[in-house]
Amino acid sequence: MKSVIVLGAQWGDEGKGKIVDIYSEFADTIVRSTGGNNAGHTLVVKGEKFIFHLIPSGVLHPGKKCVIANGVVIDPKVLLMEIDRLKERGYLADDAQLKIGLLANIILPYHVLLDKAREEKLGSRKIGTTARGIGPCYEDKVARVGIRACDLLRPESFAEKLRANLEVKNFLLKNYFGGEEVPFQATLDGYLAYGERLKPYLIDTSLFINEEIARGAKVLFEGAQGTLLDIDHGTYPFVTSSNTTAGGACTGSGVGPTKIGGVIGVSKAYATRVGGGPFPTELFDEEGQKIRDRGKEYGSTTGRPRRCGWFDAPVVRYASRLNGLAGVALTKLDVLSGLPSVKMCVAYEVGGVRREQVPLSLIEFEAARPVYEEVEGWKEDLTTAREFNDLPKAARKYVQRIEEVTGVEVSLVSVGPDRSQTIVRRNPFRA
Repeated sequence: MKSVIVLGAQWGDEGKGKIVDIYSEFADTIVRSTGGNNAGHTLVVKGEKFIFHLIPSGVLHPGKKCVIANGVVIDPKVLLMEIDRLKERGYLADDAQLKIGLLANIILPYHVLLDKAREEKLGSRKIGTTARGIGPCYEDKVARVGIRACDLLRPESFAEKLRANLEVKNFLLKNYFGGEEVPFQATLDGYLAYGERLKPYLIDTSLFINEEIARGAKVLFEGAQGTLLDIDHGTYPFVTSSNTTAGGACTGSGVGPTKIGGVIGVSKAYATRVGGGPFPTELFDEEGQKIRDRGKEYGSTTGRPRRCGWFDAPVVRYASRLNGLAGVALTKLDVLSGLPSVKMCVAYEVGGVRREQVPLSLIEFEAARPVYEEVEGWKEDLTTAREFNDLPKAARKYVQRIEEVTGVEVSLVSVGPDRSQTIVRRNPFRA
């Protein structure tokens, strides 16, 4: 395959950063297509920890071209901090390594303030957003009042658009939410300065990616969040504000679907979720806390503890159907070591009726009770395994059962946070 999409097959936080980092060795160009700095992709290279919110994880590989495409919403302050930190650590020495879409929408201070104010006003009914301004920015994009990266290069046009937006946003912030207004001049000056710093990176990213594909380059598309958080197909309204599926990667990057060779879904060997919304396999006992602690299940973006539960096969089957998965990269198998037995949900019971598929109605999904299979656990430490046969028999059987109940091949198994702690069973770039 020449062009591969890697995306989340659950509710996000599946370990996509590490998987993208591994596959980046075989790619020429790595692309972020959707989402914003609500994403937090964590990877460990030779014991050194990196967290990426906007820049593709492939930036750690010398000579790889990294693209933040038009479908991403960008907080320029966060992006520039990320660029500076990478340069301080000896990465991104060549600015030509990073490309940013001229048409990407920009997150402004009022987006962040509105995000926080809405969540506070919702109280117990809150969505559980990261409060980074992602949703309000996408709202402006769809309402056709958004400010894009290219606008930051045109002071008069930017000033006009900013003034018009502030008239509405400040009215809401002050009169509805009882908050502070966003100042015009300070915002204008600050964002024009951001624009000057970002100018060397801004290009027509759709043209660039398509030219890369035309010349035979291998392109890796890095998804954000997870399939069950997709705005159209997820557990609405407990979703993100963009399309997190393979189709969204094409739209956000400006690449036609016929140019994609395959899709890899990333899934933990168990399940986690952040924020509100249905989660049938959620654990509220000591086992759930043990998984949370062993898996360090605390958000890399927010620090919030993640809800933890058993592996949910209907969710991954749903992700496979929506994305056309060619394989699953299974992460954090090592976290389950030491448990006497391991459960996996193979179906649901809703109102006394067995359901093999994810319920589309939120009410039904919240009422769904998991139908479990229980398999033998294993005591062995998996972190030194580098071949599938290095795994203990019980762990191999668990992986094989996941393949059977999801109908998707497990093409990679991660047994630790470090890049080296990985079993690659099939490389999509060599398929």
